[in-house]
Amino acid sequence: MNAHKRMNRDISLADSEVHLWLAFYDQISDQKLHAAYRKLLSPAEMHQEARFYFDRDKRRYLVTRALLRTTLSRYASIGPKEWTFSTNAYGRPEISNAREKELCVSFNISHTHSLIVLGVTKRSALGVDVENWKARAASIDIAERYFASREVTELRSALHDQRQRRFFEYWTLKEAYIKARGMGLSIPLDKFSFHYSRNGAVAMAIDPELDDEPERWRFWQFCPAPDYLVAICAERIRAKCGSLTVWQCTPMLSEEELSVRVLHASE
Repeated sequence: MNAHKRMNRDISLADSEVHLWLAFYDQISDQKLHAAYRKLLSPAEMHQEARFYFDRDKRRYLVTRALLRTTLSRYASIGPKEWTFSTNAYGRPEISNAREKELCVSFNISHTHSLIVLGVTKRSALGVDVENWKARAASIDIAERYFASREVTELRSALHDQRQRRFFEYWTLKEAYIKARGMGLSIPLDKFSFHYSRNGAVAMAIDPELDDEPERWRFWQFCPAPDYLVAICAERIRAKCGSLTVWQCTPMLSEEELSVRVLHASE
């Protein structure tokens, strides 16, 4: 990964673009910085942070909220402390500021061991998922229970080392899709599936009962670090393929725009 510095300023976001912000929260240990983050939180967020028992969980939550608030303010003339949020009927977080309809900005968040991923789009649905694909063993039992039959067959035919990686490739894509739909696990995971072609492209199939079309969505998958796998699902705008830009940052301190090697993407 190549990187260059890009300090705080407003960022423009076209309808067909996806911006991804990465923060390795275990590396953000400065207590003065934590105190600055805490000043951005709402009373409800401060209460939620205090409820975590382990310091690592407190830090993850604090950095996540600071990342979300400061990043959104890069795209709109709203201060980090002024953002308000709600959840939809399925628990998906959303912007609830009165100007939200004017902004047309949406976001999605995922986190795993040490890493937070925040995706931002404009006028389109978005889902992101990140997993540490080496942290736990892939489970064929889970795949047989939740995945589509074609995916299970491909997992069973894969070599052991390849099976571990492929399981989490499927898992992150599925999570990204159901998060983009905003309906969580009310969408059965075996009613849609993914397939990788020899050139690395990823194709999607959807059962008619889900009332959706694969052509509606664009997917990317990449590794921001050796043990991590990120999947992005973004709604196509006027049939455009869209673009992906990735930053690694420490909120309120520094950021780098990354040149990532995409492993798999929609055609």
